[in-house]
Amino acid sequence: MALDQSDHLDDDALIVLFANGDRTAAETLTLRLSPHALSFARRMLGDLAEAEDVVQEAMLRLWRVAPDWRPGEAKPATWLYRVVNNLCIDRLRKRQRVSVGLEDMAEPADPAPSAETRLIQTDRMAALDAALAELPDRQRQAVILRHIEGQSNPDIARIMDISVEAVESLTARGKRMLAKLLASQKEELSS
Repeated sequence: MALDQSDHLDDDALIVLFANGDRTAAETLTLRLSPHALSFARRMLGDLAEAEDVVQEAMLRLWRVAPDWRPGEAKPATWLYRVVNNLCIDRLRKRQRVSVGLEDMAEPADPAPSAETRLIQTDRMAALDAALAELPDRQRQAVILRHIEGQSNPDIARIMDISVEAVESLTARGKRMLAKLLASQKEELSS
C-alpha cells in the first residue's frame, strides 16, 4: 500500500494491516503516534534519550500485540499512552530507589539556535517543565496528558486506570499548583 493511501486510514486499520504484513502501515502509524508519545515521555522523565527508549519499547510492544488487536476495544493512541505512562512510572520509581530525586536532574539541552524569540520560548518551557516537576506524579501525569498532549478526560482515565472524576480532580489541583508555582515568574516570562 502506498504511504499516502495509508495516511487516510484510522489507527485500528493500520494495526490490522501491519499484522497482515504491511510495513507501510507500521511506518504511517509510527509517524502518527510517536511524536506525541515522545513529548509525553520527555516531560515525564525530563530526559530526551530516556524518553526515546521508552517510546521505542512501547512501539515494539504495540507491534507485538498487533496480531491479536481487536479494533474498537481501545484506541491505539490510548493504549500507547498507557504503556508509555507505565514505563515512565517504572523508570521514575527505579530512580527514586537509587536516591536520585527529580529536583537533581538537569534539564535537557535545547539544540535550537539562540534567536531571541527561541530563548524566550525556551525560558517559558523550562519554567513550565520545572513547575511540572514540582507536582506530585499523578497530578503531573494528568496535567501533561490533558493540557499538553490534548487527551480527553475519558482517555486519560483509561491511561491512568482511574475514574474520570479522579482525572478532573487531579488536573484541577495540578493547574492550581502550577499557577501558584509560576505566579512569581509571570512578569519575567511575559516579555
